[in-house]
Amino acid sequence: MARLRAPNGCPWDRAQDYDSIKGLMLEEAYEVADAVTSRDFAALEDELGDLLFQVVFYSQMAQEENRFAIDDVVEHVYAKLVRRHPHVFGDVQARTPEEALKSWNTVKAAEREADAKERTRVPSLLDGISPALPSTLAAYEIGVRVAEAGFDWERAEDLLDKVEEEVRELRGELRDTTPAGLEPGATIEVAPEQRLKVEEEIGDLMFTVANLARFLHYDPETCLRRANQKFERRFRALETLARDSGKKVDECSLEELEGFWQAVKARERK
Repeated sequence: MARLRAPNGCPWDRAQDYDSIKGLMLEEAYEVADAVTSRDFAALEDELGDLLFQVVFYSQMAQEENRFAIDDVVEHVYAKLVRRHPHVFGDVQARTPEEALKSWNTVKAAEREADAKERTRVPSLLDGISPALPSTLAAYEIGVRVAEAGFDWERAEDLLDKVEEEVRELRGELRDTTPAGLEPGATIEVAPEQRLKVEEEIGDLMFTVANLARFLHYDPETCLRRANQKFERRFRALETLARDSGKKVDECSLEELEGFWQAVKARERK
């Protein structure tokens, strides 16, 4: 990486800065997640290398400014792992994964409190959640943090009830603003002054679903990515059925498209 960034190195690598490669870092992280989801270990090996390259890239740029180097990054995470595992490297006992997690979270809480004091502000359990996280992961992390303090649902059924409550509130908001908006085939149009309220209700629903996934020990981002992949797979198959019938998708009626869709689902079930 130092050679690539050197005066006689690669013009593209030399032209990059902290902001220009942020998208690449996120892209590589998602490609790692995709390889894990599909259990494609050859791809996982490759994608982990690509992700590591981004870590090295950032570290090289920081070293050029005398901020830190890759060695500092590794030593920092090494020290953090030792510090946050007193049940392994210290005297704390942890016999179960739950006890180990409690030990880890106790250390993290102490770190957040120390950081808040250093920044002269009131510490919060929600300190350190990056605003750059995808919203589903941020919702997941918020749920994890507040659950540490005992602020959580008791049963999955309670969360399902909450999901249904949020759906009812969204239906009610749409009904109040567009009485015909929920009729079959009608276009839902929301007046500008009501858009923020509808947006809020949709957000509440999505936040609750993300925390339902967390409560059931699923990663909501992975759940949604799987759903996206399933829909894409089925829609591509639908497009094939439409072509086989001699039509393009946009030339088919809604009834025809629904028939193709059900045929694809039936074929998958078989």
